Amino acid sequence: MADLEDSVAIPEFSCLLQMDPYLKAYEKDFKRRYELLQKQLFQLEEAEGGFDQFTRSYNTFGVHRLPDNRLFFKEWAPAAEALFLTGDFNGWDKFAHPYTKKEFGKWELILPPKHDKSPAVDHNTKLKVVVHTKEGERLYRISPWAKYVTREEKSVIYDWVHWDPPQPYIQIHPRPKKPTSLRIYEAHVGIASPEGKIASYTNFTNNVLPRIKDLGYNCIQLMAIMEHAYYASFGYQITSFFAASSRYGTPEELKQLLDAAHSMGIVVLLDVVHSHASKNTEDGLNAFDGSDSCFFHSPPRGEHKLWDSRLFNYSSWEVLRFLLSNLRWWMEEYRFDGFRFDGITSMLYHHHGIGSGFSGDYSEYFGLQVDEDSLVYLMLANHILHTLYPDCITVAEDVSGMPALCRGVEEGGLGFDYRLAMAIPDKWIQILKELKDEDWDMGNIVHTLTNRRYGEKCIAYAESHDQALVGDKSLAFWLMDKEMYTNMSSTSPLTPIIDRGLQLHKMIRLLTHALGGEGYLNFIGNEFGHPEWLDFPREGNNQSYHYARRQFNLVAMDHLRYCQLYAFDRDMNRTEDKYGWLAAAPAFISATHQEDKVIVFDRANVLFIFNFHPSKSFQGYRVAVEVPGKYKIKLDSDEAQYGGHGRLDHNTEFFTEAQPFKGRSNSMQVYIPCRTAIVLANEEIDYCY
Repeated sequence: MADLEDSVAIPEFSCLLQMDPYLKAYEKDFKRRYELLQKQLFQLEEAEGGFDQFTRSYNTFGVHRLPDNRLFFKEWAPAAEALFLTGDFNGWDKFAHPYTKKEFGKWELILPPKHDKSPAVDHNTKLKVVVHTKEGERLYRISPWAKYVTREEKSVIYDWVHWDPPQPYIQIHPRPKKPTSLRIYEAHVGIASPEGKIASYTNFTNNVLPRIKDLGYNCIQLMAIMEHAYYASFGYQITSFFAASSRYGTPEELKQLLDAAHSMGIVVLLDVVHSHASKNTEDGLNAFDGSDSCFFHSPPRGEHKLWDSRLFNYSSWEVLRFLLSNLRWWMEEYRFDGFRFDGITSMLYHHHGIGSGFSGDYSEYFGLQVDEDSLVYLMLANHILHTLYPDCITVAEDVSGMPALCRGVEEGGLGFDYRLAMAIPDKWIQILKELKDEDWDMGNIVHTLTNRRYGEKCIAYAESHDQALVGDKSLAFWLMDKEMYTNMSSTSPLTPIIDRGLQLHKMIRLLTHALGGEGYLNFIGNEFGHPEWLDFPREGNNQSYHYARRQFNLVAMDHLRYCQLYAFDRDMNRTEDKYGWLAAAPAFISATHQEDKVIVFDRANVLFIFNFHPSKSFQGYRVAVEVPGKYKIKLDSDEAQYGGHGRLDHNTEFFTEAQPFKGRSNSMQVYIPCRTAIVLANEEIDYCY
């Protein structure tokens, strides 16, 4: 091993330094991280025959039917004194079926088939692991590798159910190619219906997928799929990591959902929570073998004070097996196309980001506050995923701004494809909360939208599920508040509040889409200005589903203005699909005019003009443009079909003049009405990007 360490060099570190020479001062840290990664890979090769085998451990752990219908059970419970299997199959006898102890804390059991040669445990029947501790306690547990868990109506605790269907769903549609422009529809299956109940996978497949396709999104980010006992945790307190939540239906129905999405050319990301786990013991991972550690660090390191949850021990071999196999399981079994990794900031630092402002000073990202076990786990996960699945997409949710998060592992980075641009929605909420329209700072808005690490891709969004949650308000609600309940009818005149709200809702989205990143994200329902926040049934609201649903029925009502916002969102995505600005280099900003409240920039040879002024329209306004020729309007937020005032003539042709302006070789004059955004494209360019 010493020889290996001596020879380790980061193959493409010079590429990273070319982009950001300031990182040279931290070369030692990058080298150490990369060496730790290489050491892990080397050890995996030595001990397990490589990561391919290691990450398929779900084929041996948990329960498996062998070709002769024997059932093979395997668990890791290092602190246990004895393990037994009980369930419907043996009349819940607690001692009839003991596991055999193997080395490294492993336990195994083989159940021969019944007399009729069928497996000893029937499909869809209950099981439990009985753990005897050294202290003489008897604990009832669910296998950490359980593929399906359900809960009886009156019960609080989930049950492990043996899932081995006679006719498993076979997916037939190949994974779509990785989109060059990522347009993400962030969705939650349970709330994806107007009815006051938990909606199903099948409802999503039949009713929501066609809508997502129509809207022009090419990627879905599915939240709250990994099983969580508490619905109101929004899927962030995971109890069973290998089980798709049974509250929406069966594993086969989820497979069908992904297959249908793939048939439409839509890729699907799983919201994966490897940053922490639920504290539940009877139906969670906590204290599985009776100890305070097992999968986690012992307290206090193994506890997250704010989240009241357990923290993984990423330096443990068996924890690596469990988590890396978990990623592989969702890719192989369900055919997800990648992951959005939740809570990365909590993983990267020993302080979990608690009480840390992150000023952007590089010293915050290196040194003793960094948890290198977690960091190397993320490098390992990305390296393995991208090696096995070259088209795999990984997105990091990190508020800290860790440098090289979205650079390749071979450069010394963490290997993510994208990071979420989390400062953007915060900025929009702050503006709407604190400023009058005439006080909006154009320069500050543009700075927030463009302030990202060069060479690291960002997913921009005006709002996500975070902003929709109870306690906050969606953008539509910040803009229009209670008038959304009374004044959204298109049969009555626009009130000043609804007029302002509709126009700014569209402009904020388009500006974020065009300027803020290399991908775009929208949360389910917000595309049409969903009128209410999101609140799951819980004690505090008398277990009500009233706010845990999305009222898609509002879009179907032609006399309501929600369909106008929907139409704009759809056409914004379709326009991007045609011109590909998300896949292009960052925009060239030629104007941020504070007094006029005008922002002008071009990206992918498309010209974007925004007039945020509440009352001033501009005739003959000169704008800068690089490529000469004839330009026409391709998207106009003021069109009547989008709830605008229809003040622009779309037959108008704009011809450039060879008059350099604002750093561009050419310019032209345009009419821009107040509170309007327009997208112009050059009629003489072939835009096949």
